[in-house]
Amino acid sequence: MKMEFVDEKELELEDDMPAEERGKIVLVGEPMGLFIADELGELEDVQHFTAAVAGAEYNVAVGLSRLEHTALYCTRLGNDPMGKRILKSMEANGVATDLVTVTDDALTGFMMKGMTEVGDPKIAYFRKNSAASTISVHDIDKLDLYGCDFLHITGIFPAVSKSAYDAVRRLISRAKALDMFISFDPNLRPQLWASEKEMVRCLNTLAQDADLILPGLGEGKILTGKETAEDIAAFYHNMGVDSVVVKLGPKGAYWSTGGESGVVSEFPVRKIVDTVGAGDGFAAGVISAVAEGLSLSEAAFRGTVIGSIQISNKGDNEGLPTREQLAAVIEAGIV
Repeated sequence: MKMEFVDEKELELEDDMPAEERGKIVLVGEPMGLFIADELGELEDVQHFTAAVAGAEYNVAVGLSRLEHTALYCTRLGNDPMGKRILKSMEANGVATDLVTVTDDALTGFMMKGMTEVGDPKIAYFRKNSAASTISVHDIDKLDLYGCDFLHITGIFPAVSKSAYDAVRRLISRAKALDMFISFDPNLRPQLWASEKEMVRCLNTLAQDADLILPGLGEGKILTGKETAEDIAAFYHNMGVDSVVVKLGPKGAYWSTGGESGVVSEFPVRKIVDTVGAGDGFAAGVISAVAEGLSLSEAAFRGTVIGSIQISNKGDNEGLPTREQLAAVIEAGIV
């Protein structure tokens, strides 16, 4: 296997492809209301929060939209203030709402996020029996996927309910029948699964139908039982996955496809503000680059840059860049 080490200075953000020719990207998941603590302390003690919108797939959709891609988000929202806030946020961020349904029978989920000065912030979820968790196979069968070219899924939404897991499997089946490119970010949430064994079995079942998988190194170790990025990639290649990008955190990313592989170094950050959303920014970078026909090494590089931009900003998706902002950061060589 040929190993390539990428010189980031040689990679530029070049794409003359009109936005309408980059293809439509479908995402499925659960957007949630987000309350971000404005002060340090336990969540039950914090007095002031800033309201926003969160959810891994939503973050990726926002990132893709800001990079001038057409992102269609498949989800269900409650007919409540939180659901209406999310719809307004989607529209404001250019995320297409064609595949969104609204129900009076369930409420929109939300989450709380603490403020931290070290490590990851504390998170509390309020999503059990939420509107999104009721999406079914029958709902997926009703979707108009005409003209859609890409599907991106994560391991979060399939964990929300049995109904959601079955819906994701049906969506993958429909995407494959339409010859759509499928990307999968495991995005492990062990607390949402009955057991680690079930999580590994279910997510690897989904992974085997993907064209591209984006595990973190720690996630890959859990899902495959392998210790290195190279072995994790080999595990998924043996399953039939064409392309693998393993996120290495502060060490960048390892990519592997077509018998070639390489490492992209981390992109320098002056100050880390909030680590939440970094993986989603990474995914948006990789998927957008792949959709533009760039190589996997270029895609991994773009992912590391946007991941670095995201962790230098507060909030789950506020820092996701436009094409102009991304180009400026690449030119500067540091966030």
